[in-house]
Amino acid sequence: MPSDAQVTVDRGRYQDTVTPWEEPAWRTEALDWIEARLAARGLRPSGRRRVRLRPWSVLLRLSVEGDDAVWFKANPPASAFEGALTAALARWVPGHVLEPLAVDTGRGWSLLPDGGPLFRDVLARETVTAGAWEDLLGQYGVVQHALTPRAGEIERLGVPAVPADALPGVLDRLDETPLPSRDRAALRGLRPRLSDWCAELAALGVPDSLDHADLHDGQVFRPAPGRFTFFDWGDAVVAHPFAGLAVPARRAVEHHGTGILPRLRDAYLEPWTGQGRTPAQLRRAVSLAWRLSALNRAAAYGRLFPTASGGAGAATAAAAAAGARCLLELLDEPPL
Repeated sequence: MPSDAQVTVDRGRYQDTVTPWEEPAWRTEALDWIEARLAARGLRPSGRRRVRLRPWSVLLRLSVEGDDAVWFKANPPASAFEGALTAALARWVPGHVLEPLAVDTGRGWSLLPDGGPLFRDVLARETVTAGAWEDLLGQYGVVQHALTPRAGEIERLGVPAVPADALPGVLDRLDETPLPSRDRAALRGLRPRLSDWCAELAALGVPDSLDHADLHDGQVFRPAPGRFTFFDWGDAVVAHPFAGLAVPARRAVEHHGTGILPRLRDAYLEPWTGQGRTPAQLRRAVSLAWRLSALNRAAAYGRLFPTASGGAGAATAAAAAAGARCLLELLDEPPL
Protein backbone atom coordinates (compact mmCIF):
# COMPACT_ATOMS: atom_id res chain seq x y z
CA MET A 1 0.00 0.00 0.00
CA PRO A 2 1.31 3.50 -0.76
CA SER A 3 2.53 5.02 2.49
CA ASP A 4 1.41 8.50 1.44
CA ALA A 5 -2.17 7.47 0.68
CA GLN A 6 -4.63 9.85 2.27
CA VAL A 7 -6.74 8.25 4.96
CA THR A 8 -10.08 9.54 6.25
CA VAL A 9 -11.42 7.86 9.40
CA ASP A 10 -15.13 7.91 10.29
CA ARG A 11 -16.03 6.79 13.82
CA GLY A 12 -19.62 8.01 13.77
CA ARG A 13 -21.12 8.11 17.24
CA TYR A 14 -18.55 5.68 18.60
CA GLN A 15 -15.56 7.89 19.25
CA ASP A 16 -14.33 5.84 22.21
CA THR A 17 -14.71 2.41 20.62
CA VAL A 18 -11.50 0.43 20.12
CA THR A 19 -11.41 -1.77 17.02
CA PRO A 20 -8.60 -3.90 15.56
CA TRP A 21 -7.75 -0.97 13.27
CA GLU A 22 -6.05 0.72 16.25
CA GLU A 23 -3.49 -2.10 16.44
CA PRO A 24 -0.54 -1.32 14.11
CA ALA A 25 0.33 -4.99 13.60
CA TRP A 26 -3.26 -5.90 12.69
CA ARG A 27 -3.55 -2.91 10.39
CA THR A 28 -0.33 -3.79 8.57
CA GLU A 29 -1.40 -7.41 8.23
CA ALA A 30 -4.80 -6.42 6.84
CA LEU A 31 -3.36 -3.92 4.35
CA ASP A 32 -0.77 -6.45 3.16
CA TRP A 33 -3.53 -9.04 2.69
CA ILE A 34 -5.60 -6.57 0.67
CA GLU A 35 -2.67 -5.64 -1.55
CA ALA A 36 -1.81 -9.29 -2.19
CA ARG A 37 -5.42 -10.18 -3.04
CA LEU A 38 -5.70 -7.22 -5.39
CA ALA A 39 -2.39 -8.03 -7.07
CA ALA A 40 -3.62 -11.56 -7.73
CA ARG A 41 -6.42 -9.97 -9.78
CA GLY A 42 -4.17 -7.48 -11.52
CA LEU A 43 -5.45 -4.55 -9.46
CA ARG A 44 -3.51 -1.87 -7.65
CA PRO A 45 -4.86 0.54 -5.02
CA SER A 46 -4.44 4.26 -5.55
CA GLY A 47 -5.40 7.52 -3.95
CA ARG A 48 -7.55 8.08 -0.91
CA ARG A 49 -8.61 5.44 1.62
CA ARG A 50 -11.74 5.89 3.69
CA VAL A 51 -12.06 3.92 6.91
CA ARG A 52 -15.37 3.45 8.72
CA LEU A 53 -14.97 2.14 12.26
CA ARG A 54 -17.90 0.77 14.20
CA PRO A 55 -18.12 -1.62 17.18
CA TRP A 56 -19.36 -4.31 14.77
CA SER A 57 -17.09 -3.83 11.74
CA VAL A 58 -14.04 -2.24 10.17
CA LEU A 59 -14.87 -1.08 6.64
CA LEU A 60 -12.20 0.29 4.30
CA ARG A 61 -12.89 1.81 0.88
CA LEU A 62 -9.94 1.86 -1.51
CA SER A 63 -9.71 3.51 -4.88
CA VAL A 64 -8.29 1.15 -7.49
CA GLU A 65 -6.43 2.09 -10.65
CA GLY A 66 -8.62 1.60 -13.69
CA ASP A 67 -11.70 0.83 -11.62
CA ASP A 68 -14.00 2.60 -9.15
CA ALA A 69 -13.32 1.12 -5.74
CA VAL A 70 -13.09 -2.01 -3.66
CA TRP A 71 -14.18 -2.57 -0.08
CA PHE A 72 -12.47 -4.45 2.73
CA LYS A 73 -14.55 -5.57 5.69
CA ALA A 74 -13.43 -7.13 8.97
CA ASN A 75 -16.07 -8.70 11.21
CA PRO A 76 -15.90 -9.48 14.93
CA PRO A 77 -15.89 -13.14 15.99
CA ALA A 78 -19.68 -13.39 16.39
CA SER A 79 -20.26 -12.39 12.76
CA ALA A 80 -17.04 -13.76 11.25
CA PHE A 81 -19.24 -16.04 9.15
CA GLU A 82 -20.09 -13.15 6.81
CA GLY A 83 -17.20 -13.69 4.38
CA ALA A 84 -17.91 -17.38 3.96
CA LEU A 85 -21.64 -16.72 3.71
CA THR A 86 -21.17 -14.03 1.05
CA ALA A 87 -18.98 -16.35 -1.02
CA ALA A 88 -21.53 -19.16 -0.70
CA LEU A 89 -24.41 -16.88 -1.66
CA ALA A 90 -22.53 -15.80 -4.78
CA ARG A 91 -22.55 -19.46 -5.83
CA TRP A 92 -26.09 -20.27 -4.76
CA VAL A 93 -27.96 -17.12 -5.85
CA PRO A 94 -25.64 -15.43 -8.37
CA GLY A 95 -26.68 -12.01 -9.55
CA HIS A 96 -28.55 -11.20 -6.34
CA VAL A 97 -25.51 -10.65 -4.09
CA LEU A 98 -21.97 -9.33 -4.36
CA GLU A 99 -19.36 -11.85 -5.44
CA PRO A 100 -16.34 -11.30 -3.19
CA LEU A 101 -12.90 -10.77 -4.67
CA ALA A 102 -11.40 -12.67 -1.74
CA VAL A 103 -12.34 -13.91 1.73
CA ASP A 104 -10.37 -15.10 4.73
CA THR A 105 -12.87 -17.16 6.70
CA GLY A 106 -10.54 -17.69 9.64
CA ARG A 107 -10.03 -13.99 10.26
CA GLY A 108 -13.48 -12.82 9.21
CA TRP A 109 -12.14 -10.68 6.33
CA SER A 110 -13.77 -9.95 2.99
CA LEU A 111 -12.69 -8.01 -0.07
CA LEU A 112 -15.65 -6.91 -2.17
CA PRO A 113 -16.24 -5.06 -5.45
CA ASP A 114 -18.25 -1.88 -5.58
CA GLY A 115 -21.94 -2.68 -5.97
CA GLY A 116 -23.15 0.54 -7.53
CA PRO A 117 -25.49 3.12 -6.01
CA LEU A 118 -27.19 2.39 -2.72
CA PHE A 119 -30.97 2.22 -2.96
CA ARG A 120 -31.04 4.84 -0.16
CA ASP A 121 -29.11 7.26 -2.36
CA VAL A 122 -31.39 6.55 -5.30
CA LEU A 123 -34.41 7.33 -3.10
CA ALA A 124 -32.80 10.62 -2.04
CA ARG A 125 -32.25 11.91 -5.57
CA GLU A 126 -35.05 10.34 -7.62
CA THR A 127 -38.78 9.79 -7.50
CA VAL A 128 -39.04 6.03 -7.09
CA THR A 129 -42.34 4.34 -7.81
CA ALA A 130 -44.03 1.76 -5.63
CA GLY A 131 -43.15 -0.79 -8.30
CA ALA A 132 -39.47 -0.52 -7.35
CA TRP A 133 -40.29 -1.70 -3.84
CA GLU A 134 -42.29 -4.58 -5.29
CA ASP A 135 -39.27 -5.54 -7.38
CA LEU A 136 -37.04 -5.40 -4.31
CA LEU A 137 -39.30 -7.54 -2.14
CA GLY A 138 -40.04 -9.93 -4.98
CA GLN A 139 -36.34 -10.49 -5.61
CA TYR A 140 -35.61 -10.93 -1.91
CA GLY A 141 -38.38 -13.51 -1.72
CA VAL A 142 -36.82 -15.37 -4.66
CA VAL A 143 -33.47 -15.40 -2.85
CA GLN A 144 -34.92 -16.67 0.42
CA HIS A 145 -37.02 -19.32 -1.30
CA ALA A 146 -34.01 -20.56 -3.27
CA LEU A 147 -31.98 -20.80 -0.06
CA THR A 148 -34.55 -22.85 1.85
CA PRO A 149 -32.86 -26.18 0.99
CA ARG A 150 -29.53 -24.62 2.04
CA ALA A 151 -30.58 -23.72 5.61
CA GLY A 152 -28.46 -26.48 7.15
CA GLU A 153 -25.42 -25.54 5.08
CA ILE A 154 -25.85 -21.88 6.03
CA GLU A 155 -26.01 -22.82 9.69
CA ARG A 156 -22.82 -24.85 9.34
CA LEU A 157 -21.07 -21.73 8.03
CA GLY A 158 -21.62 -20.27 11.49
CA VAL A 159 -24.84 -18.32 10.96
CA PRO A 160 -26.90 -18.66 14.16
CA ALA A 161 -30.21 -20.48 13.92
CA VAL A 162 -33.24 -18.85 15.52
CA PRO A 163 -36.20 -21.17 14.79
CA ALA A 164 -39.65 -20.09 15.91
CA ASP A 165 -39.53 -22.23 19.03
CA ALA A 166 -36.38 -20.36 20.17
CA LEU A 167 -38.00 -16.92 20.05
CA PRO A 168 -39.47 -17.04 23.58
CA GLY A 169 -35.90 -17.39 24.82
CA VAL A 170 -34.88 -14.29 22.85
CA LEU A 171 -37.77 -12.45 24.50
CA ASP A 172 -36.49 -13.56 27.91
CA ARG A 173 -33.05 -12.10 27.11
CA LEU A 174 -34.68 -8.78 26.18
CA ASP A 175 -36.22 -8.80 29.66
CA GLU A 176 -32.66 -8.74 31.05
CA THR A 177 -31.78 -5.47 29.26
CA PRO A 178 -32.37 -1.94 30.63
CA LEU A 179 -36.03 -1.21 29.91
CA PRO A 180 -38.64 1.15 31.30
CA SER A 181 -40.80 -0.69 33.82
CA ARG A 182 -43.88 -0.21 31.63
CA ASP A 183 -42.22 -1.91 28.64
CA ARG A 184 -40.85 -4.70 30.82
CA ALA A 185 -44.31 -5.45 32.19
CA ALA A 186 -45.77 -5.41 28.67
CA LEU A 187 -43.14 -7.85 27.42
CA ARG A 188 -43.75 -10.24 30.29
CA GLY A 189 -47.46 -10.09 29.64
CA LEU A 190 -46.81 -10.88 25.98
CA ARG A 191 -44.92 -14.12 26.57
CA PRO A 192 -47.90 -16.56 26.69
CA ARG A 193 -49.32 -15.16 23.46
CA LEU A 194 -45.91 -15.15 21.84
CA SER A 195 -45.49 -18.86 22.57
CA ASP A 196 -48.84 -19.53 20.90
CA TRP A 197 -47.85 -17.46 17.84
CA CYS A 198 -44.55 -19.32 17.54
CA ALA A 199 -46.31 -22.68 17.69
CA GLU A 200 -48.86 -21.61 15.08
CA LEU A 201 -46.15 -20.25 12.78
CA ALA A 202 -44.18 -23.49 13.01
CA ALA A 203 -47.34 -25.54 12.32
CA LEU A 204 -47.93 -23.69 9.03
CA GLY A 205 -44.88 -25.56 7.74
CA VAL A 206 -42.89 -22.88 5.88
CA PRO A 207 -39.28 -24.03 6.35
CA ASP A 208 -36.58 -21.76 7.72
CA SER A 209 -34.20 -19.93 5.42
CA LEU A 210 -31.71 -17.09 5.57
CA ASP A 211 -33.03 -13.87 7.09
CA HIS A 212 -30.89 -10.78 6.54
CA ALA A 213 -32.55 -9.38 9.71
CA ASP A 214 -31.84 -5.72 8.83
CA LEU A 215 -32.69 -5.28 5.16
CA HIS A 216 -33.18 -1.52 5.01
CA ASP A 217 -32.52 0.67 1.97
CA GLY A 218 -28.89 1.21 3.00
CA GLN A 219 -28.21 -2.54 2.75
CA VAL A 220 -29.27 -2.86 -0.90
CA PHE A 221 -27.57 -1.71 -4.08
CA ARG A 222 -29.63 -0.74 -7.10
CA PRO A 223 -27.20 -1.09 -10.01
CA ALA A 224 -29.99 -0.57 -12.56
CA PRO A 225 -33.75 0.02 -12.54
CA GLY A 226 -35.53 -3.17 -11.53
CA ARG A 227 -32.33 -4.83 -10.27
CA PHE A 228 -31.17 -5.11 -6.68
CA THR A 229 -28.10 -6.54 -5.00
CA PHE A 230 -28.27 -7.54 -1.33
CA PHE A 231 -25.25 -7.19 0.94
CA ASP A 232 -24.05 -6.73 4.54
CA TRP A 233 -25.00 -10.08 6.08
CA GLY A 234 -23.39 -9.58 9.51
CA ASP A 235 -26.76 -9.61 11.34
CA ALA A 236 -28.08 -12.64 9.47
CA VAL A 237 -29.83 -15.57 11.11
CA VAL A 238 -31.35 -18.82 9.92
CA ALA A 239 -35.00 -18.31 10.79
CA HIS A 240 -38.51 -18.11 9.40
CA PRO A 241 -38.03 -16.30 6.08
CA PHE A 242 -41.18 -14.18 6.28
CA ALA A 243 -39.76 -12.19 9.20
CA GLY A 244 -37.47 -10.56 6.63
CA LEU A 245 -40.41 -8.69 5.08
CA ALA A 246 -40.98 -6.30 7.98
CA VAL A 247 -37.95 -3.97 7.78
CA PRO A 248 -38.05 -3.16 4.03
CA ALA A 249 -41.86 -3.02 4.01
CA ARG A 250 -41.90 -0.48 6.81
CA ARG A 251 -39.39 1.65 4.86
CA ALA A 252 -41.63 1.47 1.81
CA VAL A 253 -44.57 2.67 3.90
CA GLU A 254 -42.57 5.78 4.80
CA HIS A 255 -42.49 6.67 1.10
CA HIS A 256 -45.84 5.39 -0.18
CA GLY A 257 -48.18 4.86 2.79
CA THR A 258 -49.78 1.69 4.14
CA GLY A 259 -51.73 1.08 0.94
CA ILE A 260 -48.59 -0.39 -0.60
CA LEU A 261 -48.39 -3.27 1.88
CA PRO A 262 -50.73 -5.79 0.19
CA ARG A 263 -48.82 -5.34 -3.08
CA LEU A 264 -45.50 -5.88 -1.35
CA ARG A 265 -46.80 -8.93 0.48
CA ASP A 266 -48.09 -10.54 -2.70
CA ALA A 267 -44.89 -9.81 -4.64
CA TYR A 268 -42.84 -11.26 -1.80
CA LEU A 269 -45.00 -14.40 -1.41
CA GLU A 270 -45.03 -15.28 -5.11
CA PRO A 271 -42.23 -17.89 -4.84
CA TRP A 272 -44.15 -19.74 -2.11
CA THR A 273 -47.51 -19.94 -3.88
CA GLY A 274 -48.87 -23.16 -5.31
CA GLN A 275 -46.88 -25.43 -2.99
CA GLY A 276 -49.64 -26.97 -0.91
CA ARG A 277 -50.43 -23.89 1.18
CA THR A 278 -53.43 -21.70 0.57
CA PRO A 279 -53.10 -17.94 0.09
CA ALA A 280 -54.86 -17.50 3.44
CA GLN A 281 -52.28 -19.70 5.18
CA LEU A 282 -49.39 -17.78 3.62
CA ARG A 283 -50.91 -14.46 4.62
CA ARG A 284 -51.40 -15.73 8.17
CA ALA A 285 -47.76 -16.83 8.26
CA VAL A 286 -46.68 -13.36 7.11
CA SER A 287 -48.83 -11.78 9.81
CA LEU A 288 -47.26 -13.92 12.54
CA ALA A 289 -43.71 -13.56 11.25
CA TRP A 290 -44.15 -9.77 10.97
CA ARG A 291 -45.07 -9.62 14.66
CA LEU A 292 -42.08 -11.74 15.63
CA SER A 293 -39.52 -10.10 13.33
CA ALA A 294 -38.10 -7.84 16.03
CA LEU A 295 -36.91 -10.93 17.88
CA ASN A 296 -34.88 -12.13 14.88
CA ARG A 297 -33.11 -8.77 14.94
CA ALA A 298 -32.69 -8.91 18.71
CA ALA A 299 -30.92 -12.25 18.36
CA ALA A 300 -28.07 -10.44 16.58
CA TYR A 301 -27.45 -7.81 19.26
CA GLY A 302 -23.97 -7.88 20.74
CA ARG A 303 -22.02 -9.04 17.67
CA LEU A 304 -19.21 -6.63 18.56
CA PHE A 305 -15.43 -6.65 18.67
CA PRO A 306 -14.18 -7.88 22.06
CA THR A 307 -12.38 -4.55 22.51
CA ALA A 308 -15.56 -2.52 21.96
CA SER A 309 -16.61 -0.69 25.11
CA GLY A 310 -17.99 2.60 26.35
CA GLY A 311 -20.45 3.95 23.84
CA ALA A 312 -20.65 0.56 22.14
CA GLY A 313 -22.10 -1.07 25.23
CA ALA A 314 -24.57 1.76 25.67
CA ALA A 315 -25.53 1.50 22.00
CA THR A 316 -26.16 -2.23 22.35
CA ALA A 317 -28.38 -1.65 25.37
CA ALA A 318 -30.22 1.08 23.46
CA ALA A 319 -30.67 -1.27 20.49
CA ALA A 320 -32.14 -3.93 22.78
CA ALA A 321 -34.54 -1.39 24.24
CA ALA A 322 -35.48 -0.25 20.73
CA GLY A 323 -36.07 -3.89 19.78
CA ALA A 324 -38.40 -4.32 22.72
CA ARG A 325 -40.35 -1.20 21.74
CA CYS A 326 -40.50 -2.39 18.12
CA LEU A 327 -41.88 -5.74 19.23
CA LEU A 328 -44.57 -4.01 21.27
CA GLU A 329 -45.46 -1.79 18.29
CA LEU A 330 -45.93 -4.88 16.14
CA LEU A 331 -48.47 -6.46 18.49
CA ASP A 332 -51.40 -5.07 16.53
CA GLU A 333 -52.38 -7.10 13.49
CA PRO A 334 -50.23 -5.76 10.63
CA PRO A 335 -52.28 -4.25 7.79
CA LEU A 336 -51.48 -7.01 5.30
